[in-house]
Order: sequence, then structure tokens, then C-alpha cells
Amino acid sequence: MAASILQRCLSPVQTFTKCVNYRSIVRRSLLSSAYTDPAVWEQRPRDAQDLGQLASLMDRTYERKFPVSSLVIARFIDNLSSKEEVDQAQYYLYKFRHSPNCWYLRDWTIHSWIRRCLKYGARDKALYSLKNKVQFGMFPDDFSFNLLIDSFLKDEDFKGACSVVEEVMLQESFERISTQILSLYALSKYLATKPELSWQEERSLGASLMLAGLKQENSVGFSARLLGLALIGKVELSRGIHAVFHEMPLIWTSGYLGRALAVMDAVCDFRDVKLSEEVLNHVEEILKDLSVNADGQNVTDTPREEDDELETQKLPEYINRFKELKERLVSQDRIDSRSLESLVSALTQQTLEACEDADIAEYQQTVSVWEAERQQLIQRERETKEKNQKSDLHSLDFLCF
Repeated sequence: MAASILQRCLSPVQTFTKCVNYRSIVRRSLLSSAYTDPAVWEQRPRDAQDLGQLASLMDRTYERKFPVSSLVIARFIDNLSSKEEVDQAQYYLYKFRHSPNCWYLRDWTIHSWIRRCLKYGARDKALYSLKNKVQFGMFPDDFSFNLLIDSFLKDEDFKGACSVVEEVMLQESFERISTQILSLYALSKYLATKPELSWQEERSLGASLMLAGLKQENSVGFSARLLGLALIGKVELSRGIHAVFHEMPLIWTSGYLGRALAVMDAVCDFRDVKLSEEVLNHVEEILKDLSVNADGQNVTDTPREEDDELETQKLPEYINRFKELKERLVSQDRIDSRSLESLVSALTQQTLEACEDADIAEYQQTVSVWEAERQQLIQRERETKEKNQKSDLHSLDFLCF
């Protein structure tokens, strides 16, 4: 009887524990709390301003066809305190981008914008401004990219994370190891959901996999390169080489499927490197689909280039070459039974934590440099204001920094 009563008493506790554990798993962040902690950023000297007055100042300045100072737009972003104010700020970022001072949107202002969007639940605004970077001037640093990717991953929004990775790819910002790992993690997780992809998405994912994979000299890197090149090659044979490199950081030379096979050939000569069996199966499916779908028939209204026709004629050769290389990989035990997702997850556990200390130290130095630059601009602003007051010239409203 006592045991029964005790069990009933403990039952709610056990249920609560299960709920807590489940939520912690769902909300788990790849980056540590030290990495995402805004303390370093928030500890900067605060320049408290009234948003209404700043908005009025910018409106009057634009009406008089004078440029708004980069300090003014920076102050506006730094003082955002709600999602509604973030929505309003997007308008002023757009106006600044289309003003004579458009080249003076400071790196710290972009970083502050990303942080404000994340803080006030307006992540969609951050992504929108990235997707429309020409209109908003949004070219974040790697640390900002990492924070945004990690935020999507925390909510298991892998498609959203891949949208950010696409912007990293377009800006060719895969220099940090942490950015490479987070990007490959997002890509592998999204592909594991087996999404229905348009040819534009295949090209984007392929380019992201290839460029991020090029930075990793391991099984993950080679597997990502192979799949990325195969996806790009699929677009090339079905749409033509112009569809591949249009608005993409990819070379214009035909032969992406050939480059994919070259990756397989290279793995045969590398020690301690294997290719994911899942990736090889995916490449095999791509080759089969290309063979079945009208032998590389053009699916666009654009006339095919001579190079496109020559590449299409190589498809049987590519298929035979793939079979030969796969047999060679099998004989050399160079195929890993794990999926790309599993390989990337293992690499993430092994590597990401070690990258964080260097990233955090560099970020602290960057914030110091940004703050020094900001103080210099404030001093210049003050001196110019005093000079103008003495000579009875223009007011502070029309300063450009």
C-alpha cells in the first residue's frame, strides 16, 4: 500500500522530468552558452537614445536630401527594444542602403541587427535582410552567421538554417572551421529529411556542400564534395552550364559530374579517408535519373551550348566510370556505412568545441576594435558639431560619417 502511494506521488515528478528532458533535447544548441552569450556585446558603453527622435531626425534629413550619418543608424539599431521596433528598423536600414552614405553601414551595426533580431524573436527579419542583402546592405561577419545558423538549428528548423548557409556560400565565408561544421551539420540534417528540391535548391545545396567540403580534408569533406558536385552536375546536364554559374560563386567550365568522379578517384589514393555509402547511392541515383530522363534532354527554352551537348554525350562514360570507381572503393575498403548526417554529427562532437575558444577570443578582439572605431567617429562628430556651431554652418542633422 505504501509503495503504491509512493509510486503515485513520484509519477508527476517523473512525467515532469521527461518533459524537461524532451524540451532540453529539442532546444539544444550546438554552440555553447559561452559562445552565444551576449554579455561581451551588451557590456559596451551604452548610448541611450529615444527612437522616436532618431526616426524623426532621419526622416527630416532624408526630406532635405542630406545623407544620414552611420552613427545615427547604428544608434537606432542599438536601441531597439521590441519586435515591433525591429520591424520599423528594417525600413530605415533600407533607406540608408539607398542613400549616398550606403557604403558606410558599419560591421558592428550589422552584427547588432542580427543580435537584436534574435533577441526579440524576429529571426525572420534577419533572414529576409540577408536574402535581400543588395537592398539592405547585409553582409555579416562569420560570428554573426554562426549565431544565426545555430538559432535555426536550436529549433530544428533545418531548412531555415540552410537558407543562412546559402548566404554564407554566396559570400564565400567558409573560412572559420566552426562555420564549416555548422553549415555541414545544417545541410546534412536537412537532406536527411529527404525534401523535394527544385533545381535551384539542388544547385544551391550542391554549391554549399562543395565549398564547405573543400575546407575539410576528411571523410566528411570528401563525401560533401562528391554529393555537392553531383548535384551541380545534375543541374548542368538538365539545364546547361549557364544555369549553374548564374549568380553563383562557381567556375564556368563544364564537367561537374567529371569533377565528382575525380573526388572518388582521389579517395582511392588517400589514407584514412572514406566516402559515405549513402552519398555514393545518392550519386548513383542522380546518374540513373539523368540517363532515364531523355538522355540529358534540355528542359529549358534556352538553346543549349556546344559544351552542354558534349557534356551530355559523356553521360554513358560517367556511368561506367562511376561503377569502376565504386568497385575500386569497395575493394580498398574506402566506403563508410554511415550516412553523411552521422559522419557530420561525429565530426561536430569531435571538433566544434575545440573551435569555440579561438572564435570567442577573436570575437572579443573584434568587439574592442569596433568600439574603438565607434568612439573615434563619436569624437569626430563632436568636433565637427563644435566647428559648425562656431561658424554657424550646418546642424548635426546633416553630418556624414
